[in-house]
Amino acid sequence: MVIINILEILKKYSDMDHRLTQADIMEKLNKEYYMDVDRKTVKRNLMNLLELDCGIEYTEIPKKDKSGEESSIYTDWYMVREFDDSELRLLIDSLLFSKHIPYSQCKQLISKLKGLSNVYFDEKVKHICNLPENQPENKELFYTIDVLDDAISQKKQVSFIYNSYGADKKLHPKREERYIVNPYQMVATNGRYYLICNYDKYDDLSNYRIDRITGITMLDTPVKPLKGGINLPKHMAEHIYMFAGDSVRAKFRAKNYIIDQVIDWYGKDAKIMPENDEECIVTVSVNKNAFFCWAMQYGEHIEVLEPTDIREKIISSVQEIAKKYSEKK
Repeated sequence: MVIINILEILKKYSDMDHRLTQADIMEKLNKEYYMDVDRKTVKRNLMNLLELDCGIEYTEIPKKDKSGEESSIYTDWYMVREFDDSELRLLIDSLLFSKHIPYSQCKQLISKLKGLSNVYFDEKVKHICNLPENQPENKELFYTIDVLDDAISQKKQVSFIYNSYGADKKLHPKREERYIVNPYQMVATNGRYYLICNYDKYDDLSNYRIDRITGITMLDTPVKPLKGGINLPKHMAEHIYMFAGDSVRAKFRAKNYIIDQVIDWYGKDAKIMPENDEECIVTVSVNKNAFFCWAMQYGEHIEVLEPTDIREKIISSVQEIAKKYSEKK
């Protein structure tokens, strides 16, 4: 067990910034595993670990004995990490920012990610693992993802119940009959997971929140081939809120200080033409319903120029909103 315990000590207590001498390893073997071993035993097992290519590094210090014969001292042993701390932090932050993973499963995943580093990393991230415990949960989420992954790989249709939340904060079916779709791709956007799919009788694509799906089953029926496939970057840029339907050419005047947000939402394919020192004209290809919602969200900072029906719909909606707030209660 000595070699296994030495490996565990290196995993738990070492990295490039925290190196262990043979004496340190001997001390931890004694303290944590009640093993009283000598320096030669530690060195022999460390050299065996090197031969096994376990991702261990060390410092070699040349020396000469009294007779002038050259040899080396091996010290400062540490484990090379598959993920550095910044990469693990990024992965953990991604879980914290997600809005679709159930609380308990998210905590388990974060714990597994922290286990890929050492005790020093655990201290660094204690203050960021702060998850809201009262978020609605779909405990079938990971099972749904597994079934969809298999169905997409095997090119099979799926059947499921699609739900929405009620005032009781519980999922309720949107209709009695089950949805039967051709699944093509799963994507993550805006902190949520979506299924891109198609109904047999239509040629367009639909998007469904995976965390709203329950009772999923993979069918024996093969999927309908998708003509031309999916240009995923283009699809995601045009469906910013994942509404289904065709895209349109939209033009709007925007304040220069929100160009960052424009690029965040539409990507670098957005055409931006400076108009003056404060404003620019932006042209994008985007889903019509999604563009209406986005324009309402950024209404204080933009003016929709095209399409005209969206512009008129915004005018009508703004007037209706103003009426609600101007009425005396």
